[in-house]
Amino acid sequence: MQTCYLAVDIGASSGRHIIGTVEHGVMALHEVYRFENRLIEKNGHLCWDMEGLVQNVIEGLKAAHDAGYTPTTVGIDTWAVDFLLLDADGTPIGDSVAYRDGRTAAMREELEPILPFTKLYARTGIQYQSFNTVYQLCALKKEHPEQLAAAKHFLMVPDYLNYRLTGVMANEYTNASTTALVGAISKDWDDEIINRLGLPRKIFGRISTPGTKLGNLSSAVKDYVGFDCTVVLPATHDTGSAFLAVPARDDKAVYLSSGTWSLLGVENKDPITPPASMQANFTNEGGYEYRYRYLKNIMGLWMIQSVRRELGEQTGTRPSFPELIAAAQEASSRDRIHWRRPFPGAEIHDQRSQGCLQRRRQTGSRHHRRSDADHLQLAFA
Repeated sequence: MQTCYLAVDIGASSGRHIIGTVEHGVMALHEVYRFENRLIEKNGHLCWDMEGLVQNVIEGLKAAHDAGYTPTTVGIDTWAVDFLLLDADGTPIGDSVAYRDGRTAAMREELEPILPFTKLYARTGIQYQSFNTVYQLCALKKEHPEQLAAAKHFLMVPDYLNYRLTGVMANEYTNASTTALVGAISKDWDDEIINRLGLPRKIFGRISTPGTKLGNLSSAVKDYVGFDCTVVLPATHDTGSAFLAVPARDDKAVYLSSGTWSLLGVENKDPITPPASMQANFTNEGGYEYRYRYLKNIMGLWMIQSVRRELGEQTGTRPSFPELIAAAQEASSRDRIHWRRPFPGAEIHDQRSQGCLQRRRQTGSRHHRRSDADHLQLAFA
């Protein structure tokens, strides 16, 4: 049987399982499973459906086996910054609150007297984003101090998925670096930052690097999916894996990785953390072999993902991305949207779009002349 490997790539809106093989000296990729990822409202916060993610990861392993593949290894990457706390028995404490939640809105200002951002950036090289893990943990400490007090382990999302497959807990470097709790130079948890913020140091485990073999599937998972394999740490931050896959010819390449976010930047051998870099809000995320992804977050595909989600909520059926693109292309020029209704429920939004445009004219906005893509955004604003 041909040797193959399984990659599980999960973003904010969907996940996919991809089998990789080498055929006639050329890498070949075969998608064997795809699933939706979603946010749910729970206890006043936007949260990830973590049990749903775990089940889909396992179902994708089974789908690969059912399709005739027996992967030698499996690796998982996801988005960054989000985490789970676990108790002594390995059971999650509280909810897996998502970075899109608003609980961290004022945390930078609240922490400034304790830990000025200039110092935080100088030590970690991580740009300011209101949802950074450091702010999420401090918001949790403020709202639910009992959860931090009970916690024995801190795992980021891909770390937790690996744990559910193997029973082994590990903090992977590329994702840990996005927390703003890892030193840019030390490449390890920054004890000074953790202590200043009053976070429990014991919950942060030893940091492992991409390429680490965690172990094999647990007995329960192995019996269900029909095979065993070794779980290996890739760059578990999806952007880290994306940058690694770019066939750059030299060290001067510029990268654009586009998903829910688009990330534009370069790879460096050393972090860049002077005040000018901080003011420009560049980040230094950890990469494979301790390289640094020096980049900026720019607008990605969150808008069209949100359009699709909202249509699904209103109509009960989520249109495909090609259907949404077709709807945008068929929109008439400038001032009116004439939906061809290429997907069920599109007619619901005709009135909303016209009303949105009309309000802009009535308020005298000089920006009401927009592209077809802008019309699509206005229609669901």
